[in-house]
Amino acid sequence: MADGDFTVSKPSNGLAKIRTEGSGHGICHDDSALPVKAQTIDELHSLQKKRWSSPTTPMDQQTQQQAFIAASEEERHKQRLQSISASLASLTRETGPKLVRGDPARNAEGANRVHHVTPTVSVTDSALKFTHILYNLSPAELYEQAIKYEKGSFITSAGALATLSGAKTGRSPRDKRVVIDETTSEELWGSPNIEMDEHTFMVNRERAVDYLNSLEKVFVNDQFLNWDPEHQIKVRIVSARAYHSLFMHNMCIRPTPEEIENFGVPDFTIYNAGQFPCNRYTHYMTSSTSIDLNLARREMVILGTQYAGEMKKGLFSVMHYLMPKKQILSLHSGCNMGKDGDVALFFGLSGTGKTTLSTDQNRLLIGDDEHCWSENGIANIEGGCYAKCIELSKEKEPDIWNAIKFGTVLENVVFDEHTREVDYEDKSVTENTRASYPIEYIPNAKIPCIGPHPRNVILLACDAFGVLPPVSRLTLAQTMYHFISGYTALVAGTEDGIKEPQATFSACFGAAFIMLHPTKYAAMLAEKMEKHNAAGWLVNTGWSGGRYGVGNRLKLGYTRKIIDAIHSGSLLNAEYKKTEVFGLQIPTQVEGVPSEILDPVNTWADKEAYKETLLKLAGLFRQNFEVFADYKIGQEGKLADEIFAAGPNF
Repeated sequence: MADGDFTVSKPSNGLAKIRTEGSGHGICHDDSALPVKAQTIDELHSLQKKRWSSPTTPMDQQTQQQAFIAASEEERHKQRLQSISASLASLTRETGPKLVRGDPARNAEGANRVHHVTPTVSVTDSALKFTHILYNLSPAELYEQAIKYEKGSFITSAGALATLSGAKTGRSPRDKRVVIDETTSEELWGSPNIEMDEHTFMVNRERAVDYLNSLEKVFVNDQFLNWDPEHQIKVRIVSARAYHSLFMHNMCIRPTPEEIENFGVPDFTIYNAGQFPCNRYTHYMTSSTSIDLNLARREMVILGTQYAGEMKKGLFSVMHYLMPKKQILSLHSGCNMGKDGDVALFFGLSGTGKTTLSTDQNRLLIGDDEHCWSENGIANIEGGCYAKCIELSKEKEPDIWNAIKFGTVLENVVFDEHTREVDYEDKSVTENTRASYPIEYIPNAKIPCIGPHPRNVILLACDAFGVLPPVSRLTLAQTMYHFISGYTALVAGTEDGIKEPQATFSACFGAAFIMLHPTKYAAMLAEKMEKHNAAGWLVNTGWSGGRYGVGNRLKLGYTRKIIDAIHSGSLLNAEYKKTEVFGLQIPTQVEGVPSEILDPVNTWADKEAYKETLLKLAGLFRQNFEVFADYKIGQEGKLADEIFAAGPNF
């Protein structure tokens, strides 16, 4: 049979039947189609993969114009490589490295696409090598790179790329630093922004750039932030791992081929050299990890951590600085829109239900985490979602479950070695398992991710003390008070025997990412809510009838009914009564929700314990808010006085 010729005949049932007869020249024939036009396996592979190409002019254009366009494309290609080379320039080399576009494993393809730049320092080996640029690769290409070259990269049974982030499986907020100069020293809020100077940043930048230039290849993503085209930011991400490139491909807004051709110089650049540590003897360094922002240079350097979330949240911090300068409010919130165009914002810390409640099958998802509110309305900052995967199930989160497919990055999950089925219950690597996927993977996502001005602003709190009402209608001043407070309560661990709830306050529901003082964001929110007549709401997704361990958590079904009533507008016309201490307006009736649970005092058997716990939580609010007492909000500080008065009253 080895010497026979394969031919095809068709039996009576219509199915092709292969038989082995013939001349014995060893070439495979299939009479049902023409032979392939290839003489070798390599030629066949070249036919298998279509080359990515930018749009060309229509065929009916004249030859001279075609030649002009071709020359323009070549010039744009050269300018792009020059731009990337400039991004990788170091202090000791006035120009960047020599660049070749393409995979170093296919040197022949890139031989005629070299961008020659002669480094000013020619005594080092780095001056003799080319750095291969893998530019805006597709997910399929990035899969191949990850699986071939990055240990710990596998395809799961659902088609996602499972990968490992190394020793760090979460963000390192204590290692995040911002360059303080003459401008930023007066603007930045000191709390989450650890100070560093320009010189130290440049030392770390040089270390990152030298590491990236020493590699045989680096990945470059040119993408966008903010779906509002009028306020879009161009970002460039230079990284050493295919995993990081695919992650940012998912999380940023993906450019069209035309937008890539005209991308030009980026507004902000990330140098992700996370596999390489910082020098711990460098000034300001306290560990081998450093995530550094330089707002004047519009650059970010990552050393000593491969956790991809640092890039996402680093860019979010940048947006928190750049957008307010344009009178655009940046928000750590989820956002969805009803069929009538009514937009709702959802604020909430981890565990409050922000992702669950903003993902509603009856409404369009604008985004799950980061937004901008401008004069044009609301716009998602990102092009994807970054969902927690621990204990994920198809029943509880069908949209997220179905979004985990080809193109999705799964971080630090555990899977069956043979079947590649993921065990979302397994915390062997970390509890912070994550999935990154394009927002288009959510069936009811609104593309483009923009909407009109919000009609409702919903603040979510998981109150483990069990004293906040399931829903309260807030005045503008109360909305600002609870927005600045950013409250939720976490259940303490049991290792030391403590079972009391732990109050957590995170200003603007995202203190780790905001750059200016919280009152500045609060003032902008108040102005926009007042101008566009948006209603404020406080929704407790935590406990009722007692604190954690005594009462019960409010049923998700009841919370959804409350959210539905907010969306429909029926709660605006409800009858309200005022609570003690916090002075919250609570409705007497909500359709589908037992009336007795709307006032938390009714659900507590021990009324004295309720009052004692209520006063305890109010005291924690007052104590947290003391740091904001000296700041003036709005003209002449009038709004500040109203906000402080909107807090708990003993």
